[in-house]
Amino acid sequence: MAVAYPDAASPYRKHAAAVRRLAVRGKELPMKRSGGVIALVTGAAGFLGSFLVDALLARGYRVIGVDDLSTGSLENVTDAWSTGRFIFRSSDVSASLEEIDGVDVVFHFASPSGREDCARLAAETLRVNTRGTELCCDLALRNRARLVYASAAAVYDVPLPSRPSSWYAEAKRCGEAIVNAYANGSGLDARIVRIFNTYGPRTRPESGSIVPSFIEQALRHEPFTVFGTGMQTRSLAYAGDTIDTVVRFSELRSPAYDVVNVGSNREVTVLQVARLVAEFAGVPWDVRFAPARPDDAYRRRPDLHRVEEMFDSLPQTWLERGLRRTIAWYRDVRGSRDPSRAEAGII
Repeated sequence: MAVAYPDAASPYRKHAAAVRRLAVRGKELPMKRSGGVIALVTGAAGFLGSFLVDALLARGYRVIGVDDLSTGSLENVTDAWSTGRFIFRSSDVSASLEEIDGVDVVFHFASPSGREDCARLAAETLRVNTRGTELCCDLALRNRARLVYASAAAVYDVPLPSRPSSWYAEAKRCGEAIVNAYANGSGLDARIVRIFNTYGPRTRPESGSIVPSFIEQALRHEPFTVFGTGMQTRSLAYAGDTIDTVVRFSELRSPAYDVVNVGSNREVTVLQVARLVAEFAGVPWDVRFAPARPDDAYRRRPDLHRVEEMFDSLPQTWLERGLRRTIAWYRDVRGSRDPSRAEAGII
């Protein structure tokens, strides 16, 4: 049985033998085996992927992380190395996963997501959500493992083929269709999580998402750029809350195929987000309005009734607290190193 491990030159290759010895097979989660549950996380060094890695390790999982570092950073998995239950492979999920085996659950979280990243990596966004999803499904079938696919709120948007946001939406729709086909045609045990706007530490300001963009502008003492009137609404979930719900959903024993929305149902306007960032960053309130973007959703609020029915309670970090944490993280990053190098994964 082959288990992924870093290249020979990597200092982390020593973990490979341990993970190979601890590899187990199975389908039902959670598992009570001496070696624990083995999880593969694609996009492991990215924003949500790294939060997922940390959450799984905290629950006793052993984790294999795969990421091509196109939008991720090795600094995001620094804490994971110290557990002795994490190994990392730098590679393109869309190319091959044949060397990986012995996993119990596959979390496919690899994909650019921000507006700017999707514009810069358009073909890669489509490829990782189509070919990459197919390879993850094949891997899960080979191992009789469960698959959890990270979709997005964008699947609900009206298609505008010439816009980067629509490339992302179409990629996620295709990914969902592939997972559905494997579940219905091949009996794949699969879950889909449609993730709504999520923020927190480890986000990249150049991705184009509103929270990191506003924080970066605040720390640079620049006016906040608001497209349109700023009355568009978003429901912002803290990353730790989103991932907690994802993991709990992934561990349910049934049904074998399901789709849920994950996020926060507390709705705020873009202008309100900018005002809060200005207040917590301690900078003057200054806005520069720009023309509205035609592919910008006017309202985005998830229907969470299905996931609320599954669990007695869902984590809910108040926006004010989450923004303070995120701003503090950005300040630490700016104070300790050059952010552009850190975001590029250059340690």
